[in-house]
Amino acid sequence: MKEDITNKNRLRYRRTIRTKSKISGTSNKPRLAIFRSLRNISVQAIDDTTGTTLASVSVGKLKGTKKEKAREIGRQIAKALLDKKITEVVYDKRHYKYHGLVKELADGAREEGLKF
Repeated sequence: MKEDITNKNRLRYRRTIRTKSKISGTSNKPRLAIFRSLRNISVQAIDDTTGTTLASVSVGKLKGTKKEKAREIGRQIAKALLDKKITEVVYDKRHYKYHGLVKELADGAREEGLKF
């Protein structure tokens, strides 16, 4: 049983590295990094050249279902970036599949005018 868990984590880590090796964010086009747990979802806009976080949003006290919260987080991060005159980002879904909450977050950001 323990070997299965370590193998699962090893494969997840390999997927993350494979994805991250292909994308990088700049100050004009930051990396939109997703973190998803069982209860929450959060997103950060990261400038990899300087190693700084330009904006971040997490669930906080939002009401609704998980999908509604994810879409609202996408809208909030898009508003925060558009206020800083950033219109394009690189979407970093890490090792998560592009469906469910990860897709809802992306759709919410696109609704507000963010391009990726």
